[in-house]
Amino acid sequence: MNINQLIFRNFKKNVKNYYLYVFALMFSAALYFAFVTLQYDPALDATKGSIKGGAAVRAASVLLVAIVSIFLLYANTIFIKRRSKEIGLFQLIGMTKTKIFRILTVENFMLYFASLIVGILIGFSFSKAVIMILFKITDTKGIAKLHFSEEALIQTLIVFGAIYLLIMTMNYLFIKRQTILALFRVTSSTEGKTKKISILEIIIGILGIIFIASGYYISAKLFDGSFTSMNALAIAMISILALVIIGTYLFYKGSVRFLLNLMRKSKNGYLTINDVLSLSSIMFRMKSNALLLTVITTVSALAIGFLCLSYISYYSAEKSAGDYVPNDFAINNSKDAASFKAALDRKKIAYTEKKIDVIQVKANVKNILENDLESPMVDSSAMTIPMISEKSVSGGGVDVAPNETLFTGYNNMLQKTMAFKDSGRIELKGKQKVIPQKFVGLNRKFLLPIYFTGGGLPTAIVDNSIFNKFKQDADPSIQKESSLYTGIDISKEDDLPKANELFGEMKFSDNSLNNSRIEMAASQKQNMGLIMFIVAFLGLAFLITSGCILYFKQMDESEDEKPNYTILRKLGFTEQDLLKGIKIKQLFNFGIPLIVGLLHSYFAVQSGWFLFGTEVWTPMIIVMIVYTALYSIFGILSVLYYKKIIKEAL
Repeated sequence: MNINQLIFRNFKKNVKNYYLYVFALMFSAALYFAFVTLQYDPALDATKGSIKGGAAVRAASVLLVAIVSIFLLYANTIFIKRRSKEIGLFQLIGMTKTKIFRILTVENFMLYFASLIVGILIGFSFSKAVIMILFKITDTKGIAKLHFSEEALIQTLIVFGAIYLLIMTMNYLFIKRQTILALFRVTSSTEGKTKKISILEIIIGILGIIFIASGYYISAKLFDGSFTSMNALAIAMISILALVIIGTYLFYKGSVRFLLNLMRKSKNGYLTINDVLSLSSIMFRMKSNALLLTVITTVSALAIGFLCLSYISYYSAEKSAGDYVPNDFAINNSKDAASFKAALDRKKIAYTEKKIDVIQVKANVKNILENDLESPMVDSSAMTIPMISEKSVSGGGVDVAPNETLFTGYNNMLQKTMAFKDSGRIELKGKQKVIPQKFVGLNRKFLLPIYFTGGGLPTAIVDNSIFNKFKQDADPSIQKESSLYTGIDISKEDDLPKANELFGEMKFSDNSLNNSRIEMAASQKQNMGLIMFIVAFLGLAFLITSGCILYFKQMDESEDEKPNYTILRKLGFTEQDLLKGIKIKQLFNFGIPLIVGLLHSYFAVQSGWFLFGTEVWTPMIIVMIVYTALYSIFGILSVLYYKKIIKEAL
């Protein structure tokens, strides 16, 4: 038998053992090719006016390369270890390490590039669906066609060719460094199965829980006034990151084993077969996998957190647009308002109109702040805010005395970063006059568009006499170009799309002064939809790769534990008896990283969600449920693989 025949026979023999490696390759290639195709798709080029995401897609593709590379290198490590005995046998019969490496290289070449081609074809078939999803999320008008990109093909071949060279380098170093004896012991080596828990491990375990709890506590205090300077805020954020990551590592290094050991002791040594197969196994192996599990948990938390925040912005787009544009159309130029109303009249579109006189004043609000966060952008002793008269408020309902001021128009971000008391004393400043006022509260409703409020500052409502005084004493250096706001609401909802189209066709003197609520919501959905799409794509890639890595680890462990199952079956334990313990084990193996990752992301989102939108619970719960459901698939697959091993054990 010559070496070519040996390669061919060896390849046929090992193909069935490499099905997961083949899946990893095909999945990675399909994912990468479909994503990169977005960069070169003509349908996306045609919508560059509405989606400015070329740079974002390119940046995400680099991150995707990193995820895919780590995944494939790890998968190769698992499977080269499983062939260690075979490599040792080749050496025993007199083959040189160079010849063995040649056999593995040719085998890998056939397997790798065959899987790569299939993966590219799968990615090509799904590329249209990917861009259709993108168009749907961003509400973009475009025609998605099945387009094969030569540029995407070349880029995919270059990237995966480089990964192949890395894999071959790893295989070469593995063969070169291992002795024949070591090769026969690779798959049977244990993962630090020390049975007695030390005092140091107990300390590490307690520290891990304390570190994580401390990180959560600081994150909860991040914007409640505990940190009164930007430097303190930055230090707090870095501390949260350090405490949570280090705490997670210590948690896996000692906390899990410590807690499970307490559970074992509570049973006074009377362990069932389920306890032996689940708790004991996790105790002995979790410590050695601490670094891997820390990376998986941390990146999972980041993926879930970023996806939650982007979905919060997307989900809140219409509500946020209502805050920024309180009427269907906000026009801040008198001539533009007259032109638009004339156009509506010509088209016989009924509408209502409100006009509000606005001036900008300086306000000293230090005395009514719950927390005084020092910021270079906002000076609480001389904060520039818009002021309107109580007579401007349509529908009445607002009645303030000459010595009273009511604030209106605040969102969750303002409430968290600049929380106001229910009452107190403030000062309103014109060019020369300073008038002390009694602050009488804060209403939620927005009356002015983003042009006047800057998107976050409240509007001061004062008595008409006070408003007229400040109008005469207005400081010209802080006034807006326009001081008259015209809000137009379309009477019939069915006429709104037609009116919006008309608004878009108008040739205003300065478009920056005018806004459409529909366009504002659509713009935010497009921007955040693209970010959400990219984050979701990368999140899906990491979810599947991390799930597969944990699955590969379980495959490796199941092969190592197969002799134990043989003994237990001979002692009379049934397949169902063993599977009960295995299910509990997989619940811990997959459940612990998932739960810790979800907790990390929950506290991260809760500390700053208000910076991204108006709704938090619905988007966050949806993301976490979907992530958990997809992640659970790998736990189920692991149980099914163990079931197969248990059947083969007897």
